[in-house]
Parts: sequence; structure tokens; C-alpha cells
Amino acid sequence: MLLRRIVKFYVEGFRSMTLGRTLWFIILLKLFIMFAVLKAFFFPSYLQGEPEEKEATVASELTDRAATE
Repeated sequence: MLLRRIVKFYVEGFRSMTLGRTLWFIILLKLFIMFAVLKAFFFPSYLQGEPEEKEATVASELTDRAATE
């Protein structure tokens, strides 16, 4: 019963929004840009290939970083 009232509250609130819909669209668009577009350009995937290659890459990164500290 409580969950139904909470859902009804939010559904009615979003239904009556005018400016809020535009703001939510802008927020979702910015999140998409941050996570989808920027990730592709600034965070390349170093772990490609077979599992053995992935293990070797991770092991070398861990040992190199531990050696510099």
C-alpha cells in the first residue's frame, strides 16, 4: 500500500511538470555525454584479447605501481 502511494505520488508529479521535463531531459543528456561519449575518448580499454593477456597486463600494472611507491 505504501509503495503504491509513493509510485502514484511520483507519477502524478512528473505528469504535471512543464519546465521540469525540459530540465530532466538536459540532465539525462549530460549524463549520456559524460558516460558514453567521454568514456570512449578519454578512457580507452587496455584489457583486450585473451584472458592470459588480461592477467599479464593487470599483473604488470600492479607491480609497476607498487614499485614506484
